Amino acid sequence: MSCCAPKGYARLFGKRAARRDVRRYEKDGLDDTGARMVAFLRERGVEGATVLDVGGGVGALQLELLEAGAAHATNLELSPEYEEAALGLLRERGVEERVDRRLGDLVADPDLAEPADAVLMHRVVCCYPDYDALVGAAAGRARRYLVMSFPRDRGVIRAGARLLNVWFRLLRWEYRTFVHPPAALVAAAEERGLRLAEETRGGLWQIAALERPGG
Repeated sequence: MSCCAPKGYARLFGKRAARRDVRRYEKDGLDDTGARMVAFLRERGVEGATVLDVGGGVGALQLELLEAGAAHATNLELSPEYEEAALGLLRERGVEERVDRRLGDLVADPDLAEPADAVLMHRVVCCYPDYDALVGAAAGRARRYLVMSFPRDRGVIRAGARLLNVWFRLLRWEYRTFVHPPAALVAAAEERGLRLAEETRGGLWQIAALERPGG
């Protein structure tokens, strides 16, 4: 881990959270934000594409893209506690050989992942203190698309994040959550040669989908 990597991640995102995420996905499918992210890529065509999912958890977005025709997915995760549940889900769907799951921090270890046609970061940037480093690392590996979701920069959401961080401190957890400026997140990707193609806002989450001109 680098000095900027999130701390206490595995404590919050443990085996119980992983099992819960699998049950929720099997029952209800993707959440609305994740579904919009996948829809953006499906509309542009993913046949034969490679996918890099940074902080992909149990891999729900990857599974949807593989079913839509993507050839291979790489999942990067900081918490080792997701592996058992994620591998069970891959075996159940019969795509275990088409997914490579790796543990580590892309910012601290750039060799963790090769470039991919599409890079995803779903509810990940809010877990990372150095957004420029993380978005830059992800954007640098996006041959065609970078699609990321993050909290909207609204007063009530910032207040909620502060309350959560107070609660984490009371529990003596190291983990913190962040509400980074959306414009700065997009700018960090654009500085690496991407261009904003689509932006959507929900009540809590915002999506920025970027593409590489000529990619």
